[in-house]
Amino acid sequence: MGPKQKIIRILNHDGGVVSGETLSAELGISRVSIWKHIKGLVQQGFPIQSSAKGYRLATDPDSLHPYNFTSRQDRIHFFQETESTMDEAMHLARDGCPDFTVAVALRQTRGRGRMQRVWSSDEGGLYFTVVVRPDIPIVFSGLVNLAAAIDMADILRSGYAVAASLKWPNDILVNEKKICGILSQMEAEGDQVDYLNIGMGLNVNNQPESTETGAVSLKFLTGRFVPRREILAAFLAAFENRMKNFDSAAVIAQWKLHNLTLGKRVRVATVKETVEGLAVDLDEHGGLILQLADGTRQTVVHGDCFHGQ
Repeated sequence: MGPKQKIIRILNHDGGVVSGETLSAELGISRVSIWKHIKGLVQQGFPIQSSAKGYRLATDPDSLHPYNFTSRQDRIHFFQETESTMDEAMHLARDGCPDFTVAVALRQTRGRGRMQRVWSSDEGGLYFTVVVRPDIPIVFSGLVNLAAAIDMADILRSGYAVAASLKWPNDILVNEKKICGILSQMEAEGDQVDYLNIGMGLNVNNQPESTETGAVSLKFLTGRFVPRREILAAFLAAFENRMKNFDSAAVIAQWKLHNLTLGKRVRVATVKETVEGLAVDLDEHGGLILQLADGTRQTVVHGDCFHGQ
């Protein structure tokens, strides 16, 4: 653990004002060095207040720094700015990080959605990727996407009185406007999942409404500023509990309960083809079953889904 991490731990544990002399003694470095480390931490976004008596870590309910997540802090990797939390999580996963490691950023410079589309990542949104290592066959991996969407939508409905609904395969909509997008990447060994990275972009205090007619934010819907940490903490708790007791039948039933896709005519576009039909059901693996114009049925397992009438 470096000097900056030690300073944060001491300030966070104390909860009050800690003198430069105390920090100097604890770390075994000069008070000038302490001051330089404090200055660097403030530049990184840590809410440290300075006074004649010493330093204090201010309370910030919107802070996404690891020390705010108590028992999870060793699994939270925070970035002021990164190209993509999905890329950060991929590196962490390949390096053997533990289950439910999280990469979270205030801004993404190359955030992406499905089919390599750009995902707007303006400051104020919640952008994170969680690494999960589920003990499930590859054929059930699509259900993990659905499960993540279910849990986030539940939090939006119960915690913020927002009428969040699910669009196959991995969007959350409010009044037909997108509030959250989900992307996943997977690596496997044989027919078993090695790790599955679930990336989420949730419009919280950013303002996508000003530039995107089909998007909406939580702040716009509630009329108030919403601390992002409470959302992330609630989601991680719910999603980790689900994954420890994964029930594929329950995922399908819960997704159907709050979905907007079934019963609609849809167009699903993949890299290779586009399929159109009436969305009639999900299969046991989360694939969307379409009834085509000639009366036959076809199951699609991935792709961009566009609702018709």
